[in-house]
Amino acid sequence: MITLLAACWICVGAAAAADRPNILLIVSEDNGPELGCYGDPFVDTPVLDQLAADGVRFQNAYVPQAGCSQSRAALLTGLWPHQNGQIGLATWKFRMYREDTANLVRSLQESGYRTGILGKLHVNPASAFPFDMKELSSSNFGRKNLEAYAKHAKSFFDAGDKPFFLSVNYPDAHRPFIRQVQELPPKPLTGNDVKPLGYFGLDTPQLRSETAGYYNCINRLDSLVGDLLDSLRRSGKADNTLVVYLGDHGADLLRSKRTSYEGGVRIPLILRWPKIAKRNQVRNELVSTLDLMPTLLSVANAEPVVNLPGMSLLPLLRGEETPWREYLFTEYHLHSAHNFYPQRTIRDERFKLIQNLMPGKVNPGYDFTTNRFFAGLPTTIDSAPDPVRNAYERMRAPPEFELYDLQSDPHEFQNLARDADHAATLERLKTNLIQWRTRTNDPLLIANNLERLKSEIDACFVDGAAAKDRLKLNYPDYFFSKQP
Repeated sequence: MITLLAACWICVGAAAAADRPNILLIVSEDNGPELGCYGDPFVDTPVLDQLAADGVRFQNAYVPQAGCSQSRAALLTGLWPHQNGQIGLATWKFRMYREDTANLVRSLQESGYRTGILGKLHVNPASAFPFDMKELSSSNFGRKNLEAYAKHAKSFFDAGDKPFFLSVNYPDAHRPFIRQVQELPPKPLTGNDVKPLGYFGLDTPQLRSETAGYYNCINRLDSLVGDLLDSLRRSGKADNTLVVYLGDHGADLLRSKRTSYEGGVRIPLILRWPKIAKRNQVRNELVSTLDLMPTLLSVANAEPVVNLPGMSLLPLLRGEETPWREYLFTEYHLHSAHNFYPQRTIRDERFKLIQNLMPGKVNPGYDFTTNRFFAGLPTTIDSAPDPVRNAYERMRAPPEFELYDLQSDPHEFQNLARDADHAATLERLKTNLIQWRTRTNDPLLIANNLERLKSEIDACFVDGAAAKDRLKLNYPDYFFSKQP
């Protein structure tokens, strides 16, 4: 009887393993929802448009923080940056609090998956993510040997019959905006072909040229994803592979990357799972990349990680109507040492509230961003109409609260925080924001933590310039220590 029972369990386990899908996670750099399937009129993204038609497109998808390391660490741990510790760039010494924090890679390995990564990881410490296969580990912002991504992926697909998890990380659309590489895109756009993104609120030849450069990167990216998916098809494993496509945050343009505005935190998110996910769906629920870890652990029949803040997307993939979150949160700390200006945000179906944790102080991220563009940009901003000009001034020197009606003002130009007609909305969002911060043990609720971290960052500046070698960070040691 015992032998027969054991044999039955072995058969059940083998059947469950056979049913588990492969997982292909595709992450692009600095890529907001500027794709054809999201309604952008200037890009040419037939591959990603078809991926959306074959699967599920999430219209309101967000990253927890609009920064590369922060977004990627959150995706891989299922935790907010303030929970896992990766609050700034790994290249600037920011790191997770603990190497043994549960993460997607280890969990899937323990469940029997082969794991691989192509492209950069950009999270500290890298040893926390023991991928079985690692290739093309540089950022590759020079876009060298772009064909190698699909080539290495094909070798990994073909390397065994165990289910796999492969993370493919493309360098586009990160700066520099390279017009054409290896004849991709075949017909590069110029500033004469496009208009600037709406959330700029500005229109100049220079900004049109910047936007065209960004679009060229997106168009090239689409071709590379096409090569990758073709490698998957030729492996014979496409029908049993869950494909996830997302951007790590918005574009490196105005009022986007390194901010809490929609241009920074809202991203494309597309999932295709043949025979399981309902095809050609558009879901309008508020979703976060934090939802991916519980989703992927669930589809892999892996041991769940307790107390993750995300929600499984499986009911949405299947086309079910299910209770969902009312509020979605994001946060900001800094990117590198140049732009420390912590923020916390909450949005519901219509309204969004940004709380600036250092109100009354100039945001160093403003000059850091605007100085990356053409010399006449400040004059262009000064000559813009009131709502736009005021929005840039508010970004430079933010008040404590910014409240936006995303239904009537999707580009966040009109701050309603002092509008009496919206006082009840302001208070409701403030209440739920502080509850979230308390519930998730936000270390910046303690003013001393914020000031101490700011002092550590300020100490690395020499003659007004940040010096990486002088940056000494100790926040993992005191963020959660008992305060005097």
